[in-house]
Amino acid sequence: MRNFGRVAVLALMTSSSALADGTPSNPKSAPLSLPSMPEVNDPMLAPPPPPKRVLASWEEGLSYLRARSTDLKIALDQVLQAEAQTRIALAQYLPGLNANNAGGATYMHQLITRTVIGGTQVAGTGIITTSQVPVPDTLQASLQLQQALINVPAFDQIGIDELGEGASRLSVEAEKRTLALSLANQIVAVVTAERAAEINRVGLRVALEQLEITNRKRALGAATGLDVVRAQQNAANARASLVTGDESLRQAREALGLALGIPEETGVAPNVNISGLASSAMEACHSVDSVDQRSDIAAARVQLQVAKRNLRNVWYTFLPTLGLGSTLSASSPVASNLPNPLWNIVLNLEVPIWDGGTRYGNLRNARAAEDIAAQQLEAQRRQAIIQVQQAQRGLVVAQDSDKVALEQRDLAAQNDSMTQTAYMAGQGTSLELVTASEAHRQAEINLALQDFNVVKARVLAALALATCPW
Repeated sequence: MRNFGRVAVLALMTSSSALADGTPSNPKSAPLSLPSMPEVNDPMLAPPPPPKRVLASWEEGLSYLRARSTDLKIALDQVLQAEAQTRIALAQYLPGLNANNAGGATYMHQLITRTVIGGTQVAGTGIITTSQVPVPDTLQASLQLQQALINVPAFDQIGIDELGEGASRLSVEAEKRTLALSLANQIVAVVTAERAAEINRVGLRVALEQLEITNRKRALGAATGLDVVRAQQNAANARASLVTGDESLRQAREALGLALGIPEETGVAPNVNISGLASSAMEACHSVDSVDQRSDIAAARVQLQVAKRNLRNVWYTFLPTLGLGSTLSASSPVASNLPNPLWNIVLNLEVPIWDGGTRYGNLRNARAAEDIAAQQLEAQRRQAIIQVQQAQRGLVVAQDSDKVALEQRDLAAQNDSMTQTAYMAGQGTSLELVTASEAHRQAEINLALQDFNVVKARVLAALALATCPW
């Protein structure tokens, strides 16, 4: 329809030019040759510069996420931290060698000493013995072994930390689902911005052609200076849209690069199947039956179990503990009245009676933490239910909006073409021409946005009830 309108406009221009020259127009005498649209050339019509890096496929994007995503690295490191906490809890129940200040070795040298003459003689020599007080050099060494026999809180903490490991691993899967959804959205955003930039250049070309036609019409005396100014204003508006669209394209490419862990502009290869992003994403993920099976909800549920176990563990601190210890020690010089080395074994029973109220404060804290975990689980579950409903409904809304946008674009294109034809025939105003052109340009952009909104809605609907163990 737009091309037909241009041909009609040029035909009218040719007829008007012939009449202005005084040459009669007789279609029976010779066929009418329609000139082409005026050639326009502008530096802003050049395509935007290509990105430094191009994403070739969905699988390549996932490989970048695995290797370079900081969010995924943080989630994996949190799993390592949870495993370390389990190992620390286990160490509290295993034998400890040299576990406290009693174990180790000490060497001491006295700087100030006094010589003491002894009261005995060495038999057959007449020599009286002497000694240094205190002893100038002493060496003491001890080795202590401790083993907890009955320590219910320490033993229970091992199981609590193992639950924490499970919650961290589930959080990793939840993070993978979020990253997959974000990657799909960023890919669609880049393609949408590229399409908008292309539409903006087409719009600028049309505005420049309209400006050239208006200038020719004014030269024939069929247009006023106001018509030219309006055409210039239309071209200026098209330039402004192009500049804004190009910056949005650069930002979308940068956002995709950051999502992949690359601090530079990253584009999308033309052969990437944007319409098949939902199926590509589900190849790395799989659907679940309900929100309770989603990784983030499962992780929150395990966190509630951890909170309950922590509360029970605080109650265990009211129980007595039983420990076994053994110390082996030696010293130099050797004491005359003691054996060297010394070795003992100790059975230690600790009965907690009163600690100033620390355990009661821990009980209050653990009860509050349990309630917080329960409320967070319920809130997260409610939010997940709404997210699934909105994702399913959003796909229908996006498809309906796309149909409406297509109809609006077709009507805007028809109105634009007819307005151009009527304007060249002297039946319209330049204001109508500019308004129709801007409306057509905006309708094209809206249609492109709605087309890609359908793709985003499909991806969201697919991943709303999914877990991603890739």
